[in-house]
Amino acid sequence: MHTTESKNEHLEDKNSQTSTIPQILITPDRSAQEKTAETVLSETEETKPQTKKSIHICCPPQGMLNLIITNGFILFMIWCVIWSFSGSEVLPGGNLFGLLIIFYSAIIGGKLLQLIRIPSVPPLPPLLGMLLAGFIIRNVPFISEYVQVHTTWSSLLRNTALTIILIRAGLGLDPQALKHLKGVCLRLSMGPCLMEACAAAFFSHFIMKFPWEWGFLLGFVLGAVSPAVVVPSMLLLQETGYGIEKGIPTLLIAASSLDDIVAITGFNTCMSIVFSAGGIIGNVLSSLRDILVGVLAGTVLGFFVQYFPSGDQKKLPSKRAFLVLSMCVSAVLGSQRIGLHASGGLCTLMLTFIAGKKWSKEKIGVQKIISKAWNIFQPLLFGLVGSEVSVSTLESNTIGICVATMSLALCVRILTTYVLMSFAGFSFKEKVFIALSWMPKATVQAVLGPLALETARVSAPHLESYSKNVMTVAFLAILITAPNGALLIGLLGPKILTRHYDPSKIKLQLSELEHH
Repeated sequence: MHTTESKNEHLEDKNSQTSTIPQILITPDRSAQEKTAETVLSETEETKPQTKKSIHICCPPQGMLNLIITNGFILFMIWCVIWSFSGSEVLPGGNLFGLLIIFYSAIIGGKLLQLIRIPSVPPLPPLLGMLLAGFIIRNVPFISEYVQVHTTWSSLLRNTALTIILIRAGLGLDPQALKHLKGVCLRLSMGPCLMEACAAAFFSHFIMKFPWEWGFLLGFVLGAVSPAVVVPSMLLLQETGYGIEKGIPTLLIAASSLDDIVAITGFNTCMSIVFSAGGIIGNVLSSLRDILVGVLAGTVLGFFVQYFPSGDQKKLPSKRAFLVLSMCVSAVLGSQRIGLHASGGLCTLMLTFIAGKKWSKEKIGVQKIISKAWNIFQPLLFGLVGSEVSVSTLESNTIGICVATMSLALCVRILTTYVLMSFAGFSFKEKVFIALSWMPKATVQAVLGPLALETARVSAPHLESYSKNVMTVAFLAILITAPNGALLIGLLGPKILTRHYDPSKIKLQLSELEHH
């Protein structure tokens, strides 16, 4: 007993010693920490008024104010350098001055429209603000006197914008998605476009008193859907998982590029028929010749770009993007100079599609560079289109007749889309959603609408009245269908489509379709 008690006492003495050791070790640290904390607080309290005073009396401006002053001075110096080279072109009334005003006004208009947020309503597309900015510049008397752009400059810029649209359409065609969707994608891309073109030709012939060839030209201007509205809206639905089980967003994204190809090809064919002096048979044969030349040239150049530059070179996406842009712009503008109007667009589509098949995943880098070029040309495109519409030159009944023709053709398009999707395994609500989602119009109408007007001014002034009406219909189509289509997609999608949330599947599809 005595031994055990002595042992316990000995253990308790050890525990007491060990328990006192950390207290001795901890207490100095705590006191040191408390002292350092007090000194830090005292220093911060002493330095607080000094930092406040330094912000107020900061002599060279810093932060946002410095950024604004720097960027403003850079823009001013760019203007000075251009003025030293071109002289009066950058002064009020010059082409460069007009382009700069339209460009920055379109950007500001797009940003202002993005700031308009209504609860439970999706945001409006910024291209609508760009269009309205150009329209305001043209129809405000004081501004329109000093902001002017020559038709040649405007035509070159719009054709370049058309080339970038075709490049994005060709690179955006996914062979695997097309193979998977097969007939559904072809029906959706070709059927509504062709039926709307025929309907617009019919209604414009009896309502607007158009000749049949002008009616079909107007029809193919209206027949194209806008990827600039459809693709972002579909990607938003796809992120939240709506409709991905049946592949509805993927279907609409893939079909939008093909739809534009059909509309642009039909428009170029009608343009060659309308503005040529030969007979109908000769015009059809010349159109077939243009198509054959464009397909062959695009195929050869596409295989060339597949292997040049080679994969072992540095800055590969930049070199490929430069080659594609330079070849396609030369093809579109050069074909118009030599009289092969329909060849340039088909050459661009074949070149980009064949090249993109070989690049596979590497083409995303090229598409990012092309999208940056589009960000520059988009404000110019919609700003210039808006500046082409003058309220003072419109007749009293022109707007009503144009809206009636466009609305009737659009109804035919919606009905055709619903019928064509009836045999694809979709439910009633899904067919209604696809039909209504297939109505927004913007980019292709902004490019094709003024082309007929410019051609008529140069080669056939007696046809200028028809071309002005085509331009007015294109403007109204963008103004009416782009915001309404975006709103319908954003509002009806979560209510009509079934939600099937699979994050891995969504990420995979978004990575494949990111280039749009």
